[in-house]
Amino acid sequence: MRIAMWSGPRNLSTAMMYSFGARPDFAVVDEPFYAAYLALTGLDHPMGDAIIASQPTDPAKVVDGLLGPIPDGKPHFYQKHMSQHMIPGIPGDWITDVVNVFLIRHPARVAASFSAKYENPTLPEIGFTQQVDLYDQLNAAGARPVVIDSHDIREDPETMLRRLCDVVGLEWDPAMLSWPAGGHKSDGVWAAHWYGSVHASTGFAGPEGPLPDLDGPRADLARAAMPSYEVLRALAI
Repeated sequence: MRIAMWSGPRNLSTAMMYSFGARPDFAVVDEPFYAAYLALTGLDHPMGDAIIASQPTDPAKVVDGLLGPIPDGKPHFYQKHMSQHMIPGIPGDWITDVVNVFLIRHPARVAASFSAKYENPTLPEIGFTQQVDLYDQLNAAGARPVVIDSHDIREDPETMLRRLCDVVGLEWDPAMLSWPAGGHKSDGVWAAHWYGSVHASTGFAGPEGPLPDLDGPRADLARAAMPSYEVLRALAI
């Protein structure tokens, strides 16, 4: 099984990669299109030069890796993707060959967290509209994509991960509930900038608190993302 997990930034995506990476039957890959995305857009991201040097910038080579032999001879492959990376120039026809899951989070939480690490993020950079576009693409192709909300995972990790495994046809493994502190061997080179809190963790954080109070551009960003979030939230398992 190859699972493509489509997220946006600051959305439990690294913890989910660690969760699947804790299973002995899964290989994982961390944002394989990141370098190609930066090369195509010219965006100035933290550690951008190091990211471009660390991965293929040819999207076709990335796709070959996603659909080719699974690393380490594992039977299953978990692919952590950022939906905002799927821009013109990066092919999307391969996604019907994998199991697709959409990981969502309330836009207010994303806007608050991402803007603390990245100055003046825009709607295309947080991935909500692209998630809906990808979901619609899969639906039109007759696929059965899955949606799961990070809030629900934080509320009850075992229940939600069991449910996710059941929906995609995967046997449950309690190893998914914990992982060693310090990161994963498959972390992207950008982990040094973004993954500090999850590197200190050994499992999922507890339930989220109240939504953050936002004003100014952060509030505008969250408001713009809400329609896309609400579409997918209504479909969450």
